[in-house]
Amino acid sequence: MPDHLPAITDFAEQLALEAGELIRREREENTLRTGYKHQTELVTHADVMADEFITGAIRKRFPDHRILSEETMPDLTQAENLDTPLWIVDPIDGTVNYAYGHPQVAVSIAYAEQGEVRAGVVHAPFPGETFRAIKGEGATLNGRTIRHSGATEPRQALFATGFPYTKDSLEPLIRRLDAMIHQCRDLRRIGSAALDICWVACGRLDIYYENVSPWDFAAARLIAKEAGATAGHFSDVPEGYPADLWGKDILISAPEIWERIREILRSASGYS
Repeated sequence: MPDHLPAITDFAEQLALEAGELIRREREENTLRTGYKHQTELVTHADVMADEFITGAIRKRFPDHRILSEETMPDLTQAENLDTPLWIVDPIDGTVNYAYGHPQVAVSIAYAEQGEVRAGVVHAPFPGETFRAIKGEGATLNGRTIRHSGATEPRQALFATGFPYTKDSLEPLIRRLDAMIHQCRDLRRIGSAALDICWVACGRLDIYYENVSPWDFAAARLIAKEAGATAGHFSDVPEGYPADLWGKDILISAPEIWERIREILRSASGYS
């Protein structure tokens, strides 16, 4: 393990904890103000506050690093530039949950080099759970090692997925959902991709699939992989694009069922 990664991860965890306290306090003590991005996607003032806190701290400590963040997205057009270390930040994953008073909310911070995520922290401030991983070093929940569920049969497997804010192209999603609900145990719709994936990592779920953005999954995907889960895609990743940052058709599950679930999803999607 490179010498700098533990310090990077400690820094990310501290930022996540402090941002988590900020968003918890904002919801519990102040009037929640909401708006919309792109006319459809809910955003709260706490999203922006937490984003400014996290990205400001990263820029102060690592001024030469790039940041890919859901709220400000200053480096979105440079996401494929692999030469400079990249931080991938979601200040509040599960904004709708947050606005409605639900507990499934997370701060997600990942650190990548050469397009490969090397460290990740996902902090859920309301239940007080912090998931953490360094590449090659395993994954933990509040300091305790975690592992995937060990599921061996799709029909006994619990899966999670999500749906986009825009509802223009739901037909393929409904086909996949229909196939999965008939061939698995049941569905959970948690409302936070980062927590969906971390719950696969710790065995609360067996399967997760969805189309999401890098800030939604980058940290959690590493945590799941370090917990022994299999992480990949049920469609092809474009040649030359870092798989760690490609968000279309993500599939993360217990290893023994991954290939069979992939075939179910590919078939339902009409992929050859």
